[in-house]
Formats: sequence, C-alpha cells, structure tokens
Amino acid sequence: MSDSANPLSDIKLKEAIMGKKMKKHNSMISTEARDAWLMMAPALIILLIVAVYPIIRSFWLSLHEMILTDPGSGYPFIGLKNYIKIFQDRKAVNSIIFTLKFTITTVSLELLIGFAAALIMNKAFRGKGLVRAAILIPWAIPTTVSALMWKFIYNDQYGLFNDVLYRLGVIDSYKAWLSTSDGSFMALVITDVWKTAPYMALLILAGLQMVSESLYESAKIDGAGVVKRFYYITLPMVKNTVIVALLFRTLDAFRVFDLISVMTGGANKTESIAIYSYKNLMKFLDFGYGSALAVLIFIVVFIISLIYMKVLGDKLTDMEG
Repeated sequence: MSDSANPLSDIKLKEAIMGKKMKKHNSMISTEARDAWLMMAPALIILLIVAVYPIIRSFWLSLHEMILTDPGSGYPFIGLKNYIKIFQDRKAVNSIIFTLKFTITTVSLELLIGFAAALIMNKAFRGKGLVRAAILIPWAIPTTVSALMWKFIYNDQYGLFNDVLYRLGVIDSYKAWLSTSDGSFMALVITDVWKTAPYMALLILAGLQMVSESLYESAKIDGAGVVKRFYYITLPMVKNTVIVALLFRTLDAFRVFDLISVMTGGANKTESIAIYSYKNLMKFLDFGYGSALAVLIFIVVFIISLIYMKVLGDKLTDMEG
C-alpha cells in the first residue's frame, strides 16, 4: 500500500502543517507584543520619571527628619514618626476634616445639580446646542481665574453677592463673607459647585444619550409614570457613568488647592490637607513632614480610586451576567 493512501500519513502531515501554522501564529503574537512594548517604552519611561519616581522619593523623604532650616541635623532616618505626628497634629487633623467636609458637600451638590442639568439638556428644545455650549463656560475657565473672580463677587464693599442679597432683602447690610469660617466655607462651596457642576452634567449627559427612547415609550405604554421611568430606566442605564463622574470629582475635590489658595489662603478654618502640606514644604521647609502629608493624600486618593473601581467593576460584571 502506498504512503499516499495511508491515513496515518495524512494525519501526520496535517499535524505538521498545523504545528507550523501555530508556531508562525505564536511568533507573530510575540513580535506584535514586542513591538507594542517598544512603542510604549518612551511613554512608560516618561511616566516613571514624572509620576512614579516623585512618589517613591516623597515616601523616602517622609521617613526622614528633613528640615532644611536645620542642615546640621544630618536628616536622620526616623521611620514612621512623621506619619504618627500627623494624627497628633491638631492642624493636620483639622485640615483632613475640612477636606472631607468640603469633598462630601461639593461632590453631592454637583451630582444633584449636574444630573438635573443633564436631564434638561437631554430634552429636545430650541437652542439646545447653545445651552450646552453656554453651560460649559464655567468649567472651561481656569480655576485660579474663577477663584479670583468670585473673590471680587464676595467683596464686602462692592461685591455683587452682597448687592443681590441686599436688594432681595435677605441681608440688612453688606457682609464680609470671607472673614468668617461659615461664610468662607459657603463661598468656597458655591464657587466650586458653579465651576465643576457643568463637568458633572457633561459626563452624565453622555450616559443619557445612550439610553434608547424606545425604552421610555414602552414604559409609557405599560403605564409607568415619570418617577418610575426615572428610577427603573434612567438610573440603571447611567449608573456606571455616574460612578465615573463621581470618581473624577471626588479625587479633584480631595486634592483641592488652587481654589482655596486664591480665595482664603487657608484662613478661617478653610485649610485643606493639600494647603497644609504645601505650607510645611515651602514655607516651613520641613520636607520630611510635608512629604508625609503629601504621601497621605496619595494614599487616600488611591483608596478612593480602589473603592470606586471596585463598585464600578461589580456593576459591569452584573451587567455582563
């Protein structure tokens, strides 16, 4: 019997051909992976230089007593003493409490206002494009410029805020809003919400655009009212977008610096943890303690990111299931 008629020979030939194809395929994958790493290498190197190295360096400095006004100390290694000091430092604790209070208040208001604005902009009406463009103007203005503008608005002599409240009969005389703790906190919250609520609205609007109108029409036919349609259709469809928006805004709010620096400078119990860290680093030249505060901000931000991503990951898994 000839080899050409042998079934075993045909099987071996097919296996050899398949083996060559698999080797070629694996080789192509390996080459593509190598090329991908080569293309990403410049970006990864830059990321290591501008992001990873400063974090590692800050952590290393935080383990030392490094006060530049006392170079004779030799900058000794003190371990975690700077971190223990944070929770023994009343100013540091107050700055953390203020930052958490500011973050929770502003992000909550921005979510409510942003959601309402997104629902309005998602409706069909004349001039919708103009409204969408106009509502983004506050977000497009640099934070420092916004803070300086609102600082003039809150001025106790010629500020627009006092003038409006006085004309409406809310106040009897002009007030120095930025000279008290409650007034300063209110002013900072209003300014931050005015500036960043449009950003929240933009992200939520993107999620609303993906909701099919047929779902609402079917719900109407079934007799669902506005509240039920919002609760059972709108919220479930945009919840992942909302989580992403909350993540971005929470991280920004917790790291707030420029807004407070321009408007109050941290006075009247409005010193955020970022402001307090900056003062220790640049004003008091205490690089060890200042670095510990900076690392603490990084740790908290990292934990917040993990929590949000865990929630978002679980939601996505539920949707896929």
